[in-house]
Amino acid sequence: MPLKDVRYITGVSSFDVPHRLTDVLVIGSGAAGLRCAIGAATRAKVLVVTKKGVEESLTLLAQGGIASPISSDDSVEFHIKDTIETGCGLCDERTVRMIIKEGVHAVEELIKWGVNFDKSSDGSYALASEGGHSKPRVLRSSGDATGREIERVLSERARNHPNITILENTFAIDLLTQNNRCVGAILFSSKGGKEIVWARATVLATGGAGQIYRETTNSEIASGDGIAMAYRAGAKLRDLEFVQFHPTALYVAGAIRALISEAVRGEGAYLINRFGERFMLRYHPKAELAPRDVVSRAILSDMKRTHDTQVYLTLSHLNKETHENRVKKRFPGLWRLCAAFDIDLSRDPVPVRPAAHYFIGGIKTDIFGRTSIKGLFAAGETASTALHGANRLASNSLLESLVMGKRTAVSVLKYLRKCPHLAPKTISIPPPKWNERILVRDVEDSLRSLMWWQVGIERNATELEDALKRLSFWCRYVLRNNFDTPDGWRLQNMLTVAYLVTESALMRQESRGVHYRTDFPQGDDKKWRCHIEVSRRESRSRKEK
Repeated sequence: MPLKDVRYITGVSSFDVPHRLTDVLVIGSGAAGLRCAIGAATRAKVLVVTKKGVEESLTLLAQGGIASPISSDDSVEFHIKDTIETGCGLCDERTVRMIIKEGVHAVEELIKWGVNFDKSSDGSYALASEGGHSKPRVLRSSGDATGREIERVLSERARNHPNITILENTFAIDLLTQNNRCVGAILFSSKGGKEIVWARATVLATGGAGQIYRETTNSEIASGDGIAMAYRAGAKLRDLEFVQFHPTALYVAGAIRALISEAVRGEGAYLINRFGERFMLRYHPKAELAPRDVVSRAILSDMKRTHDTQVYLTLSHLNKETHENRVKKRFPGLWRLCAAFDIDLSRDPVPVRPAAHYFIGGIKTDIFGRTSIKGLFAAGETASTALHGANRLASNSLLESLVMGKRTAVSVLKYLRKCPHLAPKTISIPPPKWNERILVRDVEDSLRSLMWWQVGIERNATELEDALKRLSFWCRYVLRNNFDTPDGWRLQNMLTVAYLVTESALMRQESRGVHYRTDFPQGDDKKWRCHIEVSRRESRSRKEK
């Protein structure tokens, strides 16, 4: 395997670079990272490191909301049932039950801290319907800005906490380990260069890896850095073949691939093809509110059938006078974005197509955020708790991030009570030997295109095997090259994750959830109702019951 010998992607010496000590190092500033930092800071010094500004996380882009069974006609058991059904046999029921139960308290905590969720005219919380949910249970803020509101409250709390220090515009390059114990990380900033941080506990909360695909709703920060770092350090990864594609991303030349929330379909929007036909009823009885994997594949199928590059989302069948103000109020961000391209959301068909959206797999953790390496924890999208199984239920991700961020903080503090204090150590890591000029953007574009076409919504052995050969070739010279900027390290991380996703997808010879094999179109519970793990320390991937 071309990745197993790669341990570090940069060189560093404690004699040449500054270093600092902290109790807890949190890498990532989304909901999971900040909630963990706030919890750990009650009894420890916490350093939060983020690639951009602290508010520029993947949480910021979360439109739909946060799912929680708070209405009188809903229940925790209904929510658990919907999550497990959507997960296609791979959810861990203990994890599902714990996160959904504790999620109710997490929502109450957000409200107490100042998160403003939208309310109906009678004063009750306005709950939206989304795909896979049997009840309306999705809380939202400012229509389609739920993530922004949650990020606002958490970042304000973190910035004002005396035990939390935040390093913005800082890239985490590699984890430092000794005897299967994580003791910190190597960082880089454009102002200060490389720096070593010694930490008694390290938490990865770096989000997903949507950027390995050409079409994605994720911002440029979603390059799989935490997953790649954990892999190089020897941690176990799990379920990497399960990448969720959002069915409806805006598809307009010159526009970002902005997510168009499921809540738009929950408000009554139809999906139509270029002939004006509503096609989803042919694929699933729930039509536009079917699970995301079903909708994504249906869109792909209809695009092929009609020889088009997109389908269309329309609200024009609804009463325009009644809905124009409602839609504008419900989805102000989306309304402004569409208007910028001369699209009237209440009247005009909006061109959409699927895009990579959420990474279900990641660093294997238990329900306390612990990884297979001592002193290393993970939470949020970068972790694999088996909550989502093979297909994530809409709006469960923010719930997981908040609950697991809090639980990981508790776990970290418990670990610190037994963990000895660190002292600066003398280390010297030689840089990779190759020092060739590589056109990073060219390799990145080729990688993203390859993943989109050959390891995307539909997969087969021929395409996956060819993709592995191409990825192996790129890995042989890119992973061993000595880069000195974040662009190069980011590419190395993306290649690492892309290879592992492809390897896992080739190994799973069935279709389950978001993983669809055209050469194995049926599920196989006898052989494949199990998880696939990968680790640098093992010679090959293995199945885990």
